[in-house]
Amino acid sequence: MLLTDKKIVLLVETAYNDREFWYPYYRLKEEGAEVCVVGPEAGVQYKGKDGIAARADKGMNDIEAGDFDGIVIPGGYAPDHMRRHRAMVKLVRDFHEAGKTVAAICHAGWMLASADILRGRTVTAFFAIKDDLVHAGADFVDEEVVVDGNLVTSRTPDDLPAFMRAIISQLAARQTGQ
Repeated sequence: MLLTDKKIVLLVETAYNDREFWYPYYRLKEEGAEVCVVGPEAGVQYKGKDGIAARADKGMNDIEAGDFDGIVIPGGYAPDHMRRHRAMVKLVRDFHEAGKTVAAICHAGWMLASADILRGRTVTAFFAIKDDLVHAGADFVDEEVVVDGNLVTSRTPDDLPAFMRAIISQLAARQTGQ
């Protein structure tokens, strides 16, 4: 297990992409990470696009980036709901400013744009939000996974294996000091 002693935030909100939430959730746990599901409110269940509910362990105001090693943002329509909460946007910005892993897949790029952390960064996402990311200052490329410093981005659920390999690799390297 590569991520023993790592603590990762997995954001959740209504209409998340079920695969982009649950695949990272279980892969991170398989590697030994402690995964904390964070939504607007602790204890609330948020339904994914396919109807699977995920319960928030903590609320957005209950945590600080300094207590965790990284944050993963699933796509779906949830990122549009997430970015309506200043505290959720601030969490993403705080992780980024601390140099911690910030991972976003599909429409989760909306959160990166709202957090104002894309200027001069190379990213990928679902093609429909390309203009949003470019207008936020990003260099958009169409690749299955892009790692630019502490940012890890991917396009769609089909990219989940590459996305998770990149996240796990980055977190494991930080664990060993590489």
